[in-house]
Amino acid sequence: MEMRKRPRRLRGSETLRKMVRETRMDKASLVYPMFVMEGENIKEEIPSMEGQYRYSIDRMGECLQELLDAGVTSVMLFGIPKEKDEVGSQAYAENGIVQRALGYAKEHFPQMYLITDVCMCEYTSHGHCGVLCDHDVENDATLKLLAKTALSHAKAGADMVAPSDMMDGRVLAIRETLDEAGYTNIPIMSYAVKYASAFYGPFRDAAGSAPSFGDRKTYQMDFHNSVEGVKEAVLDEEEGADIIMVKPALSYLDMVVKVKETVHTPIAAYSVSGEYAMVKAAAKMGWVDEERIVGEMAVAAYRAGVDIYITYYAKEIARLMEEGKIG
Repeated sequence: MEMRKRPRRLRGSETLRKMVRETRMDKASLVYPMFVMEGENIKEEIPSMEGQYRYSIDRMGECLQELLDAGVTSVMLFGIPKEKDEVGSQAYAENGIVQRALGYAKEHFPQMYLITDVCMCEYTSHGHCGVLCDHDVENDATLKLLAKTALSHAKAGADMVAPSDMMDGRVLAIRETLDEAGYTNIPIMSYAVKYASAFYGPFRDAAGSAPSFGDRKTYQMDFHNSVEGVKEAVLDEEEGADIIMVKPALSYLDMVVKVKETVHTPIAAYSVSGEYAMVKAAAKMGWVDEERIVGEMAVAAYRAGVDIYITYYAKEIARLMEEGKIG
């Protein structure tokens, strides 16, 4: 039997397999989502996300140090305020929870790159991502508050802002506000392709951000649609987004591919709370090998075209890279 082409030739040893590996990964591309809350001496495990915690500012350093020790140098901060109101005023308060957390991190961990989630849902009494008019989120009125929030984060020390609200025009509103205030060098990572997904359940438990009525389907996207997702990405790029995010990651890697082929920015994907919780639950039952599943999910995202991977498994993935098991 004569065969000139034998693909197995390049699989014969670990050294050779790594030499011809198509997908390359780096710790610098990992971002860890972190929850900060009011109070003192708090490290509170999130019931639906075993191994993940809410931290008071005085204890967030424990997490930041663990990340740095693992080689993860970027975090995305989510704030949990003590008080909420109709207009989410703690989101843009000068002494808000995220603003104070930024100050602490900048002082004690200057080597850490700080990204902030810009949204209203954690801060509004109704749990929706903006200002209400009757039972609907008022798009244009919300833009002003989102821009105000982003500016307050920049003033407090954020290195990057990441609007996650899915209001039309929010990237432009934030870009103009930041530029007018002199923060022209602060990048915007837009949650541009964000679907109304059941994968967000544990996050809403973690952040206390579940809507008190209705759902978010009038602003987050229908998961049946892909052309719409590409349109959203293109619009946000035109408005000044520096990085385009696809969220969730696991079931939406087709969108990573399509967006990567269309826009001219780096692509991020957020491996969300539901993805984390499913792996944890299955591993706890002994049904899957947690380490291998986590590595495979991460590689799949990078293989699809992701440049930045936002994940609650950031420390574990960094270790897998260090050990040469992935990357």
